[in-house]
Amino acid sequence: MATYEIKDGVGIIPEGTTIVEGDFLQSAFEDHESLESVVIPDSVTEIGNNTFENCQSLKSIVIPDSVTKIGSDAFCGCTGLTSIDIPDSVTVIRYAAFRGCSGLTSIVVSEDNPVYDSRDNCNAIIETATNKLISGCATTVIPDSVTEIGEDAFSGCTGLMSIVIPNSVTVIGGAFSHCTGLTSIVIPDSVTKIEDGTFHGCTSLASIVIPDSVSEIGFGVFSRCTSLASIVIPDSVTEIGSYTFSGCTSLNSIVIGNSVTEIRNNAFDGCIGMTSIVIPDSVTKIGDSAFRCCTGLTSIFIPDSVTKIGDGAFSGCTALKTINVPAKKADYYKKRLPEELHHLIVELPA
Repeated sequence: MATYEIKDGVGIIPEGTTIVEGDFLQSAFEDHESLESVVIPDSVTEIGNNTFENCQSLKSIVIPDSVTKIGSDAFCGCTGLTSIDIPDSVTVIRYAAFRGCSGLTSIVVSEDNPVYDSRDNCNAIIETATNKLISGCATTVIPDSVTEIGEDAFSGCTGLMSIVIPNSVTVIGGAFSHCTGLTSIVIPDSVTKIEDGTFHGCTSLASIVIPDSVSEIGFGVFSRCTSLASIVIPDSVTEIGSYTFSGCTSLNSIVIGNSVTEIRNNAFDGCIGMTSIVIPDSVTKIGDSAFRCCTGLTSIFIPDSVTKIGDGAFSGCTALKTINVPAKKADYYKKRLPEELHHLIVELPA
């Protein structure tokens, strides 16, 4: 590994270096808080994984035309970085290269770059061939030619308060996790899939509308959205994924669509603001710990369509007073619920 130095806040990469090394165990400048700027010599062709990760004082960097590849998490957590210019030589940008760069306000890709672009002065990096936005910032305007927002595209962008997703987008990857300033977002009718962790940790997100075009909501999509108070799951959705609303402590109103067949493990784990919930008769399975530690939950209705209730589905629901079930179904549910909950089962009139 080459010898790297920092003098008076300036990172020095030896002349003749071709790859600025980076890996899981050791990277060139990772976690160096004193690094404010760096000069990359023209010999460098690759900026490795995690190379400048968590260099929070790094304010500026010039990527020379010799660089062809930027590795995963190469600039992750560089919160002081305000702008980035991608030259036409860069043809490979790995996963989450600029994740958590919360200070970014300008992203420009050279017009001559054959693989990436920042069309319409959008302040983002877009894969030209796929129309997939892979990296954005607080000032990004998503062009209406973009069809997919990639994983971690805006992750950790704490200055992002609102954004318009155009009708061209069909898939939202885990794109907005830890966008703690995001208060609301409109998902267009063109979107069919919201992938794992998309809004995880968006602690200011108070409202969101899921259109009836969405058929799949992934793992932990809204987990730890602590300001989210209400949600309507449309009839187009067939499954509530694991940890989807886990830790949504303000969630007190939820409508589950009539096409949902499964509520998966830990789906509402820790939703302490929830006081009651009606499970539609389309649901056949409630997963393990699905409503664990919903300490405000006082009543729940379980329809006779439910054939399996997972372990600890209602464990820690200390305020639960009634589990309402259809007439003549008490014995049926006693076989599916732990003995300590049997006294809460109430048959509704036929």
